[in-house]
Amino acid sequence: MTDEVFEALADPIRRRVLELVAAGERTAGELAAEFDVSRPAVSRHLRVLTEAGLVTWRSDAQRRLYRLEPGPLADAGRWIERTRDHWAARLDALERHLDQEEEQEHDA
Repeated sequence: MTDEVFEALADPIRRRVLELVAAGERTAGELAAEFDVSRPAVSRHLRVLTEAGLVTWRSDAQRRLYRLEPGPLADAGRWIERTRDHWAARLDALERHLDQEEEQEHDA
């Protein structure tokens, strides 16, 4: 997993593109029709998603059909889960520490 995946996911248009291609293959034109941005802008978003490995495409005559590549999303999800578990444990330890301090102050 690379930072490219998270950078690609940071943009709301790219996240929406991923939702659309997750439902099925789409052409760039079909994707562009979903947004209030230019077709070249959508093409740039598709390039970022492709470079991050989140989207792949195949040729169908004169068209490119884009589809979701789930592997990098699964990798990102596993990283987030590991990180969440780490921070949850740390925050639980902090909460216990603060509770102990509060009890000590109350007893004093």
